[in-house]
Amino acid sequence: MRIAALPPSRRVWIFDLDNTLHDARARIFPAMHEQINAYLQRYYGVDEAGADAMRQGFWRRYGTTLNGLMRHHGEHPGRFLRETHAFPELGDMVEHENALKHALARLGGRKLVFSNAPRHYVEEVLRLIGVGRFFDAVYTIEDARYQGKPALHGFHLLLRKHDLDPHRCAFVDDMLENLRTAHRLGMSTVWVSAVRKRVSYVDVRISSVTELPRRIRP
Repeated sequence: MRIAALPPSRRVWIFDLDNTLHDARARIFPAMHEQINAYLQRYYGVDEAGADAMRQGFWRRYGTTLNGLMRHHGEHPGRFLRETHAFPELGDMVEHENALKHALARLGGRKLVFSNAPRHYVEEVLRLIGVGRFFDAVYTIEDARYQGKPALHGFHLLLRKHDLDPHRCAFVDDMLENLRTAHRLGMSTVWVSAVRKRVSYVDVRISSVTELPRRIRP
């Protein structure tokens, strides 16, 4: 893993948010999918099954449902994000490991968040899990001009905005499609997953970010 050969002060860690820094699978993602399906029914005249197929089809093809809607229907991204990421009870929905703070504190180098979610949601989740202070910057779907992961465009914008050399960066994500793009750019890659399999473009697999400091040489 290329980044391990660098002194800690020269390393840059770029973290995904959902299912990487916290677990969104049990509560947040099901609620988000319901909100997106309701949105599609409301504005596109499809039934529940049609909305579900539309959401999943665009997500698989473009990485986000929003990207597919923008490409094929001229969707207004601000409206979509406001109406599909509304969680008044978010504090009761977030699940995370208490050891995460200690792990991030031990990890030397700059740290950024790169999420396909909107800024209001990302910043609130970081506040709720108490790790916002560990990150030098937060990069969201708005910053990527609504062309999020795994598209190269959002990655290029991130690298330019923060003047980053990809060879000094490690990308930490739960989605293999996003890691494939990071690898193409020359980044080290860390896959957060319980699945035990070898993937050519993954340098390190961990089941939790809390494992990361002890897997990387000081």
